[in-house]
Amino acid sequence: MNTTCMYKPLKINMKAIILGLSFFSMSILSAFAQTTLANSSPAEQEIIDLSKQKWQWMADKNVDKLTALFDEKSMFVHMGGTWGKSREVEIIKTGFIWYKQAKVYSTTVNMIGNTAILLSDMDLVAVVGGNEVVNAFMATEVYVKENGKWTMGQLSFSKLMRPVKN
Repeated sequence: MNTTCMYKPLKINMKAIILGLSFFSMSILSAFAQTTLANSSPAEQEIIDLSKQKWQWMADKNVDKLTALFDEKSMFVHMGGTWGKSREVEIIKTGFIWYKQAKVYSTTVNMIGNTAILLSDMDLVAVVGGNEVVNAFMATEVYVKENGKWTMGQLSFSKLMRPVKN
């Protein structure tokens, strides 16, 4: 009679377990993020949609729509400077900065009374002074609702240390 064991001992691969748990955790977080976006209030969704439209208007250089959106006192903070509405509109109109494509990966909105603060983790493809550049940014947009209409009061670009995702 053969007394050798028919079963081989199970070898545990810790790297595989950790990797599997990491993917599981990311899927849970992703599901939570999607649920949070799906559960946004009508005002939050309105701001998210307005921001998407704004990025398209910037890509299209639609200064008429942007002029109506930007508040007269709005401020714009870029890596190369800070300025107001008229300068931003002129920069877009002349093509000195062409916001070619905004690849938004995540967005959060915080409502404070009639003010909405929107944060977007994004990669921005832009042509600046004739040179195409791609930067990872956290864009901060501040909108204020007055007389039933949203206007943008502020747009800031904060460069992220993460690599560009495209």
